[in-house]
Amino acid sequence: MNLSISAHHVNVTEAIESYLRNKMNRIARHFEHSIDISIILSVSKHEHKAEAKLHFYGRDLFCESVELNLYKAIDDLVIKADRKILKLKNQVKRYSTESIRRLQVTTEPA
Repeated sequence: MNLSISAHHVNVTEAIESYLRNKMNRIARHFEHSIDISIILSVSKHEHKAEAKLHFYGRDLFCESVELNLYKAIDDLVIKADRKILKLKNQVKRYSTESIRRLQVTTEPA
């Protein structure tokens, strides 16, 4: 998992970074290969915003969450990203199956 964290008007402490890494392991468990995740944390007035851009299967996935608490925004971001990843993985699995026309039929002698 390649994780890059950037921040706008927020100091990324070791506690925030380790919290993010632990939460992103929930997303990384869905993949056998390495994925790229870039996280942007920002604060505007009293709203904390967490954004994530994930690159996997040749696609980009974008999620964001806005909350009053930074840790709550990170939690919501992980939940949203997890749901989107599962949805996309199911779509990829569904379309990668073979057509019924090409399945081999085996008959047993009666």
